[in-house]
Amino acid sequence: MDGVGRRRAAAAAGLVLATAGAVAALSPALAPARAPQRAGAPPLRLDAQLPRWLAPGARVNVSGWSAAGARVQLRSRGAVLASTRAGRLGRFELHVRAPARRGRYQLALAAGDRRAQLPPLVVRPVVLAAGGDVNLGAGVGEAIAAGGPDVPWTAVAPVLRAADLALVNLECAVSYRGTPVLGKQYVFRGAPRALAGLARAGIDIVSVANNHSLDYGTDAFLDTLAHARRAGLRPVGGGAELSAARRPVIVLRGGLRIAVLAYSDVRPLGFDAAEGKPGAARADTAWIAEDVARARRRADTVVAYFHWGTELATTPDARQRSFAEAALGAGASVVLGAHPHVLQPLERRGRRLVAWSLGNFVFDALSPGTTASGILLVGLGADGVRSAELLPARIEGFRPRPDPVHAARVLRRLAA
Repeated sequence: MDGVGRRRAAAAAGLVLATAGAVAALSPALAPARAPQRAGAPPLRLDAQLPRWLAPGARVNVSGWSAAGARVQLRSRGAVLASTRAGRLGRFELHVRAPARRGRYQLALAAGDRRAQLPPLVVRPVVLAAGGDVNLGAGVGEAIAAGGPDVPWTAVAPVLRAADLALVNLECAVSYRGTPVLGKQYVFRGAPRALAGLARAGIDIVSVANNHSLDYGTDAFLDTLAHARRAGLRPVGGGAELSAARRPVIVLRGGLRIAVLAYSDVRPLGFDAAEGKPGAARADTAWIAEDVARARRRADTVVAYFHWGTELATTPDARQRSFAEAALGAGASVVLGAHPHVLQPLERRGRRLVAWSLGNFVFDALSPGTTASGILLVGLGADGVRSAELLPARIEGFRPRPDPVHAARVLRRLAA
């Protein structure tokens, strides 16, 4: 698949294989059990290795074989991470929870007087990278037509690819079809080939809940969703009808299930999804609370991305605050915002975070203040936000360029 090869090259490929092995070990139906050997000492082994890394507090199940009825433990530094008793044939399943502290943990499997050394486990937060508004039309589209889809992303791609999960707001239609919506001052449309640049830069998820994704009508909007998926991106906040627009994207990173939802409070006439009608998810406090609570039951962490606020305003307004409270109150850990085209403050609340506006990202930034940009980097554990920082960037024409000294420090830390 296109999306696999672009994330941390060989390291990520190894992680995917290791994680897949751990997941396969969850059920005999997924990984048929091998009968234990009858001759000699009873076996003590796992069917598959644990993942090479997990987020703090993340859970994973793994099964294996031991002596019949033996007490089996997974140990590290004298602590017991998981314990169970093998069945009458020696089969066991361990429910492992990663330690809360980051670090490198030496692991051992123990049963009675038998002990098997396992590969070490790295515990570190999942790194979420978030950017603001991306417009693949206008001057950006002309540059892509001349220089290729990677042109806007060269300076930010190393950081985005080094993160475990990256998302932006895709503020345009992506299609060759459709006609401009009547009465709108600005309409944006990009070429489908431009989406390859996002995927190669490390973007995983794109929000289409905004006031430009339907600029060329519903056919072009549906094309946008299809072209995004074809490029290896997962759209959120819009769909062929209302239930699809409100449905979360759920991904697994470091043993954490992360759900992403998106909503727009900037709603041109006809842009809202409805029953049987394509469109974007409308920001509604009741819907937000319901959707976040439902997603939280399926995931360890919920991220809500909003298109809201007033253009060029540097502080959040009352409507932004009401939607953020609805999301946080229902269990979201991270709330992201875009649309003002300028940066607004970050607000940390214990293990929760609100980024009121991430400003422009890949965008023709011409107005005063709209060239200030950045990449928000959030460290996530099972208990929510562990760290947060904005890597500052400046938009030159339409290309975001991070501060080089700060970016170098971030890349060294992510590579550690």
